[in-house]
This record gives sequence, structure tokens and C-alpha cells, in this order.
Amino acid sequence: MTGAPLTRLSEVPLTRLSDVPLTHSLSPEGRGMRDAATAGAGGAAPSPLGGEGRGEGAQAAEVRTTCPYCGVGCGVLARRTAQGVEVRGDPEHPANFGRLCSKGSALGETVGMADRLLAPRVAGREVDWDSALDLVAGKFRAAIAEHGPDAVAFYVSGQLLTEDYYVANKLMKGFIGSANIDTNSRLCMASSVAGHRRAFGTDTVPGLYEDLEQADLVVLVGSNLAWCHPVIYQRLVAAKAARPGLKVVVVDPRRTATCDIADLHLALAPGADAVLFNLLLAHLADAGRLDVEFLKNVNGFEAALAVAREARAAEAGLAAGDLAAFLALWAGTEKVVTVYSQGINQSSSGSDKVNAITNCHLATGRIGRPGMGPFSVTGQPNAMGGREVGGLANMLACHLEIENDGHRAAMQGFWGAPVMAAKPGLKAVDMFRAVEAGQIKALWIIHTNPAVSMPDADRVAQAIAGCAFVVVSDITDRTDTARLAHVLLPATGWGEKDGTVTNSERRISRQRPFRAAPGAARADWWHLAQVAQRMGFAGFDWAGPAAIFAEYAALSGVAGDLGSDFDISDHAAIGVEGYDALQPFLWPANARQRGGRFFGDGRFHTPDGKARMLPVVPRAPQALSAAHPFRLNTGRIRDQWHTMTRTGLSPRLGQHLAEPFLELHPADAGRLGLAAADLAEVTSPQGRAVLRVLVTDRVAEGHPFAPMHWTGETAPTGRVDALVAGITDPVSGQPESKAAAVAIAPFAAVWHGFAIADSAFRPDCDYWAVAPVEGGMRAEMAGLVAPQDWLAHARALFGLGPEVEALVYRDTARGRFRVAFVEGGRLRAALFVAPEPVAVARSWLVGQIGVEGGAELLAGQPGADRPDPGAIVCSCFGVGVNTIAAAVASGQCLSVAAIGAALKAGTNCGSCRPELARLVTFHLPAVKAAAE
Repeated sequence: MTGAPLTRLSEVPLTRLSDVPLTHSLSPEGRGMRDAATAGAGGAAPSPLGGEGRGEGAQAAEVRTTCPYCGVGCGVLARRTAQGVEVRGDPEHPANFGRLCSKGSALGETVGMADRLLAPRVAGREVDWDSALDLVAGKFRAAIAEHGPDAVAFYVSGQLLTEDYYVANKLMKGFIGSANIDTNSRLCMASSVAGHRRAFGTDTVPGLYEDLEQADLVVLVGSNLAWCHPVIYQRLVAAKAARPGLKVVVVDPRRTATCDIADLHLALAPGADAVLFNLLLAHLADAGRLDVEFLKNVNGFEAALAVAREARAAEAGLAAGDLAAFLALWAGTEKVVTVYSQGINQSSSGSDKVNAITNCHLATGRIGRPGMGPFSVTGQPNAMGGREVGGLANMLACHLEIENDGHRAAMQGFWGAPVMAAKPGLKAVDMFRAVEAGQIKALWIIHTNPAVSMPDADRVAQAIAGCAFVVVSDITDRTDTARLAHVLLPATGWGEKDGTVTNSERRISRQRPFRAAPGAARADWWHLAQVAQRMGFAGFDWAGPAAIFAEYAALSGVAGDLGSDFDISDHAAIGVEGYDALQPFLWPANARQRGGRFFGDGRFHTPDGKARMLPVVPRAPQALSAAHPFRLNTGRIRDQWHTMTRTGLSPRLGQHLAEPFLELHPADAGRLGLAAADLAEVTSPQGRAVLRVLVTDRVAEGHPFAPMHWTGETAPTGRVDALVAGITDPVSGQPESKAAAVAIAPFAAVWHGFAIADSAFRPDCDYWAVAPVEGGMRAEMAGLVAPQDWLAHARALFGLGPEVEALVYRDTARGRFRVAFVEGGRLRAALFVAPEPVAVARSWLVGQIGVEGGAELLAGQPGADRPDPGAIVCSCFGVGVNTIAAAVASGQCLSVAAIGAALKAGTNCGSCRPELARLVTFHLPAVKAAAE
């Protein structure tokens, strides 16, 4: 079909939320993103504790397990059904009490067989396990024999269960004899580890989640809790609703979703966190708010205060009134919890920022008692477990110290190890530089994607590609890192894994299997133990994870006798039955102490038993330049996880934000000639990215933000960590991921496209980003050169032959093309092309895949009788922004409660309620004006 269009693109107003390439919703700023986190309530508790429901039958019992995403450690109830997997929150788990966020609620959509690695591969060819394991063991053994133990390395992950971590650490440090084992948790919480060890003598989180509910003041520093730890955020929201006197302060240069509940938002200058807390320490002293008795248990107060007095208020970049209000509120409130996350940790001075925070709590004795203390929240499901088990290159298991001769000897004796690492190994950034330099001859990467997630990601990818021997253990071969491996080992994933994890409040919970491992996939601990045995090492012949956990618990008893705080020796005699029934518990768990808080009694784990305050001299992030004048902040979005290996499989999660983007202040956008939905080219000395522009004043001028989830599989030019320099904290080794120096310019695309299809496809153009949808896939595209024949290009893109009917609209003079491929009367695929960002109703079009239709599809908009619901705001009930906006405009839904009554939005988990409130606020003036 050719001829006049049903609706010209130039006539389609950009007013619908799904009309622009980046699915987003309007906010009071005019163009904003959805900020709410989604949670789901659980129902009645099941009877099975675990170990049931692994069969592949149509209906199985619910299995009590733990979510594999962030460090909140939510309990999950999972059940296999004839349709797949059902999940709900575990109402009895003390971390979440039945709530789940959007990612947790969608777990059942991510456990399919799509892209699963089902057999070992060597050089791209499937082999049996014996061949693969013999090769790995032989290559590692040969590298060690020729070049020494430091010529090999493991790079592991907070996705590992504690039992996996334990085996990896034991093998590398106690039998290979090197400490070259580090983890992607180095990118997440290493600065907290360093700060804790300097202040407390050990890496200990003093408090519990319930402290956030018992506090009178919660300060959130560098933590977008609403998106990154949504269930804790919901607990805080509920506590504030029940007790309105509870105050919340958010300290963040960016106005995030978390600010919805803030009584005060401090948009401090990027990197100025230590300045702020130095100012606070000096104010506490001047206001007479020090705890003189508690300070008898603290060393270093005078030196820390002397340096703190040198801080200047102007360096914080805050309005004088806001700064004064914060200082007075913190000083005058006894029960204060200071929560911090990646905005503190991911810094070249992250350890100092942690100590600036702990200084204030130590000086006032506000630590380790109900409702008070510094609180580090971790970003990964078992980042804490990795810290406990020695998964970091500079630590031993059970919080023992690698530099301590007695600790090393005790661990070597317990393991019966032939050798023992005598010094810290290479931290993540240094490890990959050693790979690049050829010093690492054999590298084993387990459940992580450093070719995307490491800073200077292009350089890291090149280093891995140049390594003599690379092994990757993962659930899929579809990652940027897996493509570089010589050997791929198929691992078990969530739902198949069997072991334990530790959440941010030191609570150990079980992850239990509820489905059989597919193909030849095996547990990570088994991979490691088999290689260890083939290298000739004894002590790696466990029957299962229960035996590993028991050994670990017994080792912790040895550590406890040496004075370690991590001691779970209550469980040293655990058997398979007890392990299967293990309930969530807080460590420590031993004859001396069980659970609870630390340090409230003024006793610490330093040699003299006293805490240490450190003088903190604030350091600014790397300097900007005329060539790179913007400071790029990176982070996460609500509905995606790390590099989307799991969440990228869920169509529901892909509805929120379907492509990589750049949040840009209006003044910056104006100077650069960029408008909302344009594409921007972002460059740094390290690399390049192309990102969709989102114009918003939630970011400060000169300080754009971009998320880090997209990969070579989902958006090759959206790999944001390619822009980040490998600058690290000199104490913790954690990279500075929040302050990359970049340049921004318009991406000079001559065409833009939007495509949908009923099967997966991979675009071939200068910019593209794909996302799953129900029944198929969607893609945003753009190019610097247009194809000569758009119809032929579309057929090749979708893999459709001439037998599939093509309904076509062309406007060659204006550079516009549209085609819908219909077979058997049903839509198979469609492509929409224009010289500017394509304006079509994306949510509606996605819903037409596989549906009967014809020429009306070329309009790209539904008819008047079929309204477009727009981008989903309420994930629980699938309510779109256009539906909500229409309800508000009608005058019948002028409050969040009214929207809930009419549409159900916000009535289940409640995490979309802040966004509903903003939509009401945005549309209310027009409604009132119309009424007048």
C-alpha cells in the first residue's frame, strides 16, 4: 500500500507519554521520569520451609527463598505452575514482611530458558564437563608453575551465594596461595569496608533495619533508596506516615525519587559530603552536643575536630538556611540514623566520606542503640556475605586480617592448606590493569560482566580479550564478557541455586531451589571444587552446600576465639535437614552473642577496644577541563538490575525506561542545542556513548546523570561505564563512578526509527536499543546514513521474506517511511522512520503485535474508540499515565485516594503513590481553571 498517509507525522502532537522514544511520564517539571518504586504485599504464609517444589510438575508447593537483587534481602515465596513461576513476598521474612519491589515482583518472568548456557564450551564448541574442567585445572596449574601464584586471578560477584564465595576464597588464598580474588562488590561497598575497619576495627554494620523505623531523624546520603532499595524505602514511608514527627533529610546533588518524603533536600555540591559532615562535627562541638562519656571510648577526637573546623560552608554549595536547618536538626535529635550508599562509596575519597559520617555518630554516642547509628546499605544480594567470607582481595574470611600473622596461621591450620596468601591481592581496577599488562595469565570471571560494569570498560574489555586464558561461569553466553571467554561454564541461576546470602543488616537467609537446573548447569561451588580437586588439592569434596556452610560456621568459631565479631559457630554442626529448614538469623550467632546491635556499649574491635575518629581532609573529584566541562553522575534505575542479564528478560520491567538516557539540566540543554528526546553524544578521554536526552531540573546545571545498565546486547552505544575513568580511592580501591569528566554534543542522526516485531531482532545502525515486550521486541534506532531502500532494509531487519504482506507509507521528500508487515491478517512487525525522534503511541503499538489489523496501524496511534493508556505508572494493576491524566482532568480524581478508588492504582504496594501525587499536582491547575 502506498499513497497519502492516514495521519502525517508532523501532525501528531508530542503530548502523549508514549509518543516520544524514551518512555517517561510528565512531572511538575514538565518532562520527568517515573520515580516510584513498586512493592507487593504477601498473603498467608506457606507451610514448606524449603526443599520442596523442585519437580517440574504442573503445580508445586511454595518454596521459601530470598530475592537475588539488592542488599535488602527480601524473602520470596516461589511456586512452579503450569504457566511458569509465581512469586510473592514472604510475609514472615523480617526484611520485607511480604513487600516486594517491581524487580522482585517480576522474578517469575526472568527464570525461563531464553539465552541459557546449557553445556560447557571450549572455543565456542560444546564439550563434556570432564574436558572443560581438566582444561581449566591444567591451564591454571601451568600458569602457577611457570609464573607463580600471582599470575592467576578470580573476579567474582555479589551474585554468588556465600557457599560459592567460601570455596573460591579457600581455593585462591589457601591453596593457590595468592590473594588475587576480588569481586564486583569492590565497585559497590569497598569504601564502607575501609571506613568501618578504620573506625571500628572491623567491617561491621552496627544497626538494623528497624532502626530506621525507630529513629526520629533519618538522613539519606548519596542513596536513592526509593529506586535502589525500594522495600526499605517503603518501610520508611510507612514509619513516617504512622509517626509524622519522624524527619527525613536527603543529601544528594540530584533530586531523586527518594526526595518525595524528604522534609529537607540538601542538593550539595558533588563530592562535598565530607565537607558537610565536617561542618556538622564542628557544629556539634560548638552546640555542646558531644557525648563526653562515650568519647572516653574513642581515640582521635581532637585531631578530627581540628580538621573539621577548617571546613568552609561555601564549599558545600548549600543555601545558608538549608545548611543551618540541617545542622540544628541533626544536633538536636538524639535518635539519628544516617543511611548512605553509592553516592558516598563510589568516590576517590569514599573511605574518608564514610569516616566523616562515623565521626559524627561517635562524637555524640549515637551508635548501636535503637534508632541511631551510621548505616551502609549494600547494592547486591550477597555483597555482605562476600565481605564476611573474604571475597575481597585485602581480607580473610570471617573478618580476619590478611596482614595478621596469627590470623593467617589459624586459617591455614584450619584448612590444612599447603600455602597461604601472605599479602593483599589485586583489587578490581588493578587486577584488570595487570591482565592488560600480561601479568595475569589465567583469569576466572564468575557471575559478573566487567566488560560493561568496570570503569574504563572499553579498556577492560580489551584487556580480557588479550588475556592468555579466560574462564567465565555464568547462566548465559549473551554478555559482553562471555563473548571474550576461552571456556564457558554453565552455572545455576536463581530458582536453582541452593545456599545462603547476607543482607545489609547482617541477616543470613536461605536461597532455596524450586526448579531443576537446566541442561548441564551446575552450582558455582561445584565448578570451583572440581577444579581444585583436579589441581591436586584436598579438602574440596563436600557433598553439598550444607557441608560447606557447616565448615564455614566452624571456621567462624576459630575467628571468634581470635576476637572477630563474625562468629556463627552456633551452626557448625548443622546437617542437611537443619540447613534445609534454616530460618533467617542475624549474626553473630554463638555462645557469647546472638544478633543485636554493635558498639552501643562503647566496646570496639580495635586492639585497645576503642573506636577511632579520623581527621578527614575533603578532596574534590577529578578536575574538569574546557574539553570535558560536564561532571557525569552514573547510577541505577528502578526496574533494571546491573547489566540486565536477568531483568532484561522481563517485558514488564522493560516498560519503565526502554533505552539508555541522559538527564540534562534545561540550561545545559539549551546551550547545547538539545531538546527532550534528542540523542546526545557523550565523550570522555576513556570512551563514548550515545544517549537519549531527558531534560529535567532534577539534576544540577553542569551535572548530568546516566544509568549504567545497557550493554553490547541491549544498546552498544549506551555502555556508560566506558566513559568512567579508572580513578580509585587510595584506601578502598573503589572507583569514582559518580564524577566522570565528559563532553556533550548533539548526535547528528539523519534518521530516527521505532520498530516492533513478534520475534527478536538485532538492528544494524549507528544507534539502537532493544527491549522485550509481550510477544516480541521493540527497538529505538537512529543512523548517520539512511538506507537506499527502506522496505528491503525492514525485511532484512525482521528476517521476513516477500511472502509476508507489507503495508507501506512513503513520504520521500520529507524523509518519512512506515511499514507494517501483516501475515494471516495479524501484525508481525512494523517500522516507523522520520528525520526527527519518531512520534507514535509506543505502548499501544506494542499491544498490537499479533493482533488483527491493517492500514490503520500506519497511523501509529489508536483510534478515538481505543484510547492509549500510555506508559505504565502502576505496575501492580497496569495503569498507564494517560489513563490517570484523563481521570484527573475529568475532575473526579483530584487526590491519590480518589485515583485508587477509581482505577486501583496505588492500592496494592503503594510505591507509585508519590508519582500519582505529582500527576495530580501537575494537572490540577488546568482542572481548576476549567472549572472556573
